[in-house]
Amino acid sequence: MRPHALLIAPVLLALAPAPAVAAGMDDLAITEAAAALAPNRYLWTDAEAQGPVSVLISLPDQRAYVFRGEKLIAASTVSTGSDDKPTPIGSFTILQKKADHKSNLYDDAPMPYMQRLTWDGVALHAGRNPGFPASHGCVRLPTAFAKKLFAITELGATVEVTDAAYVTGDAPRSEAAEVADANAAASRGASRRDVARALAAR
Repeated sequence: MRPHALLIAPVLLALAPAPAVAAGMDDLAITEAAAALAPNRYLWTDAEAQGPVSVLISLPDQRAYVFRGEKLIAASTVSTGSDDKPTPIGSFTILQKKADHKSNLYDDAPMPYMQRLTWDGVALHAGRNPGFPASHGCVRLPTAFAKKLFAITELGATVEVTDAAYVTGDAPRSEAAEVADANAAASRGASRRDVARALAAR
């Protein structure tokens, strides 16, 4: 663990409830700061990274990590599915986006900045973020973070949901960077089947 990263995290976390925005943070510093975020908080860098946007959701971390190309640019706390309605693990693409969406399954419950991952009801969206799994399978995000993420994603962007912890280093290359690589391949014209095959083969 880098000493400077330990000093950065408390400074970032002192900026409540506004998001932490930092210049020049590397992936490790962002990851370490993200690990200390309180529920319903996020950080977003002003990095001028290039490439397609992809998202990694770590179920044990209860965090979302956002990449542009191979650069980690943001992280947030999340609330994923509870034990009886778990969030599915796997590689998904954003199928639909709707800023003002209401649930078709749960009494018109509001799902602002909805980004659909499956046609049977799993999506990224703004919602209650208590710091533990509490949804019906969706990935709930802090509202301000959901709005920023909604603004930079495109249909077809890759969202990987994993049961590996990212903050402990279990999954940095095998999950996050390879999702970013697959997204980059898709933007270069590789077919969706080729991208899915590459992800499945890792």
